[in-house]
Amino acid sequence: MAYELVRNISPATFLRVGAAAGLRRALGPVFFLVPLFIIAMSKSPLPKPTESELEILQVLWQHGPSTVRFVNDELSQKRDVGYTTTLKLLQLMLDKGLVLRDDDSKTHVYRAAVREEETQGLLLDKFVESAFGGSAMKLVMQALGNRRTSREELAQIRRLLNDIEIQNDTTPPSTDDAR
Repeated sequence: MAYELVRNISPATFLRVGAAAGLRRALGPVFFLVPLFIIAMSKSPLPKPTESELEILQVLWQHGPSTVRFVNDELSQKRDVGYTTTLKLLQLMLDKGLVLRDDDSKTHVYRAAVREEETQGLLLDKFVESAFGGSAMKLVMQALGNRRTSREELAQIRRLLNDIEIQNDTTPPSTDDAR
């Protein structure tokens, strides 16, 4: 019952309602892990961040939990962006489940609710599917053919290919492959 209830609310709603209901005090640090559980157990896929949301996530992944002011200052180093724009984007991201907010102090502190690797994987999968018809080979050929690749990069690529080959040789075929 509690599991189903948690699955059917957003992380932002949990933080608002949970704090008001005294769960913050009762659960302590675990309170902030529950929204991550909600996201993990959710039936809906990870939301696809916009370009501006990705810039904010990059700041949060690099620096950890941050205030709106800090995020805005970091973004302003690359381009002119207003504080209210950053605040509004973070509020929208909270509603989408991309970030979590700690309301304990006067200044709200935001943290990424999605992992960097999962987000990169999601975006890469969509990009490869739409731009290269799902072909990883076409992507690699395009990437390597359009710029000079250093010896170090080529060595890393060779090691990666060798690792993948070894992994494929040691992994038993799935039932789908056997058909």
